[in-house]
Amino acid sequence: MLPPESDFEVRSLDAMCINESQEQLPWYHNFKYAAVGVIFGIAFVKTEIISWFRMQEMFRFQSFHMYGVISTGVVIGALSVWLIKKFQAKTMHGEPIQFHTKKLNRGQVIGGLMFGFGWAMTGACPGPLFAILGTGVLPILIVIAGALAGTWVYGAVRERLPH
Repeated sequence: MLPPESDFEVRSLDAMCINESQEQLPWYHNFKYAAVGVIFGIAFVKTEIISWFRMQEMFRFQSFHMYGVISTGVVIGALSVWLIKKFQAKTMHGEPIQFHTKKLNRGQVIGGLMFGFGWAMTGACPGPLFAILGTGVLPILIVIAGALAGTWVYGAVRERLPH
């Protein structure tokens, strides 16, 4: 359950994201997210992080390229969290950003292993799937279908999984 000091409606954590915004915006506000997605897609293509060959180099420990990209993301993420906490930043809707501790459990380990095996087998992390499709690599449709099916299955069996 959410802490009593929270301004959010207290509901089961299964029903909503802890930091879910309560503000309802018109559908066309989603265009800003699409624009950011296009910019990220272009960056993914230009930096070659969508390349199957780059993924295989990473998993075979043949190149530092992907480790450098991932490490940069981790450092920027850690710095961002530190700055958000230090300056008590708010969301773009003016709501406080809250960080909640989460215990590590076997479900996360199993899920992480499944994610890693899928990434190694397909050479594609879920993040850039549509950027890969945008470059004309049509076989990625199989991976997209698998990702959607896996997400659907997770949603269907979520209550019975270890969380």
